[in-house]
Amino acid sequence: MSMNGLGVTGLGLAGLLAAAAVSASGPAMAQPQSSGRVVLAPHRAVYDLVLDGGKAAKNVESARGRIAYDFTGDACEGYALSFRQVTQLQSGENGSRTIDARTTSFEAGDGASYRFKTESSASGTPTDTVDGLASRSGDGYEVKLSTPKAETHREPLAALFPNAQMKAVIQAARAGQSTLNVRLYDGANGGKDLYETLSVIGRKVEAKPAEAPLQRPEFDNLARWPVTMSYFKVGSGESTPSYTISFELYENGVTGAVRLDYGSFALRGTLTRLDLLPQAECAK
Repeated sequence: MSMNGLGVTGLGLAGLLAAAAVSASGPAMAQPQSSGRVVLAPHRAVYDLVLDGGKAAKNVESARGRIAYDFTGDACEGYALSFRQVTQLQSGENGSRTIDARTTSFEAGDGASYRFKTESSASGTPTDTVDGLASRSGDGYEVKLSTPKAETHREPLAALFPNAQMKAVIQAARAGQSTLNVRLYDGANGGKDLYETLSVIGRKVEAKPAEAPLQRPEFDNLARWPVTMSYFKVGSGESTPSYTISFELYENGVTGAVRLDYGSFALRGTLTRLDLLPQAECAK
């Protein structure tokens, strides 16, 4: 679920469901894929969030929320994402806070460009908006922002956009790799941050999924792996990740058993609804 810069204002697109899912139209979209090609499957998903009681929380006594995730398109033209996370945090010191984070984005099928708009607010505060377009340029990429102000930022370091990152993780999992390091740009934190990501990939999961929407024939023959992605801001010098996301990743990009670790507290997300959407055939 890209997974864009978590913080307490939202989820990283790249991070969470960062880049979402795979395949053709109808039930065929859940058939095993070829070993080389990764095709992300259009789908809509809803995740209910609660505070993870297994992690000691600082200044958060309870939490609940929801993620709505709508991923459409195809591998030729590209994929569009509409993502919203609303989280209510309760603490004795600060009372109740509601954080509302929204992202809409479009990533070209070849991963060469990424258009994004993020909006976030907390308990009625003015909405922070970032609107921009990132494109590969030479060995790096260029970001043109229109909001909060018009400016252009050039980054000499190569990076992947969210869908390309997710595909790379799936390819690594299929190849039996246990780790993958890639740089990621997802428009987080004002549209200027670049992240080093470390994905730790576990062995293929053989057990039946615990979440009801995944207990369906279309997923019976799809491989899935436990994945933990840690995000380190480039240039920060920090050895502790800015945030960490864990989930079970299907080879079509659909994710379940989500856990979002913000450092001072963590949330667990349960997939409560999943709609697989039709997709046009594409040769890419």
